Amino acid sequence: MTASQPTQGNSTSTVLGRRLGGELTRLRTTAGLTQTQAAKTLSASTGKIAKMEGGWVPIRDPDIRALCDLYNVDDPTVVGGLLELARIDRERRKAKGWWNDAPFSPPMKEYAILESAARAIKTWQVAFIPGLLQTSGYVRALNPDDHFVQARLARQRRLGDDPPLQLNALVYEAVLRNLVGGTQVMREQLEHLASVSQQPNVSVRVLPFSAGAQLGMGCGFSLISFADPGAMDLVYMQVPRHPLWLEGGEGVADHDELFEGIAQQALSESDSRAFISSLSKGL
Repeated sequence: MTASQPTQGNSTSTVLGRRLGGELTRLRTTAGLTQTQAAKTLSASTGKIAKMEGGWVPIRDPDIRALCDLYNVDDPTVVGGLLELARIDRERRKAKGWWNDAPFSPPMKEYAILESAARAIKTWQVAFIPGLLQTSGYVRALNPDDHFVQARLARQRRLGDDPPLQLNALVYEAVLRNLVGGTQVMREQLEHLASVSQQPNVSVRVLPFSAGAQLGMGCGFSLISFADPGAMDLVYMQVPRHPLWLEGGEGVADHDELFEGIAQQALSESDSRAFISSLSKGL
């Protein structure tokens, strides 16, 4: 578990870089090899291997292939996942987009960058409507700064890209009953939520109060996938003031299992849409 973007001189350790480096470290130690042996294969210094494994530098495809050969990793799915993650990390390090000038905190800015590159996101929300599904009125009630509102809405373009982001959202009933911005703002938000949930790439399901206490109610989180489900996934945990990342390992798998457990107790998509519409009409 780590906070976002530590720096070392002019270098930055990115979430994707650390995820990739952590996987390479795991493969190396599983093979019983040292950083010195890995460095020899690449005709590089041990320091370079340390930087690669720490996510401090972008990694070239030939280096990944050479290390996979050294570690006896020949599964095309594994190798392909590493190459894809490396490609996305290289692109994200040099990419310029709307997020560059967004008035976001460093963790939120890095999340927005990764969201723009993700293929799918599973999100569990216990406090607020998912950012990708918020109306301008709802956003403004959370933060009235015009630049923040426009930046938050810019994130939502990802849902209409080709190919579009696949969003699977689970929302606790309390989120829908919290009158953020007042009655009119919340009515419009609920109507928008019911409408956007009909898009083929968006799933919105509600965990009702009647489901009782569930694990995971203390903190919302998002699982971000860049390749096939489960391959190189990341978890963004929405801890107040200091959001955290889980970069692979059992922690990510545990949160995926937690998400699926909550989903089993949630209303179906159609029942959720009807429930949301009923709440909006009651305001």
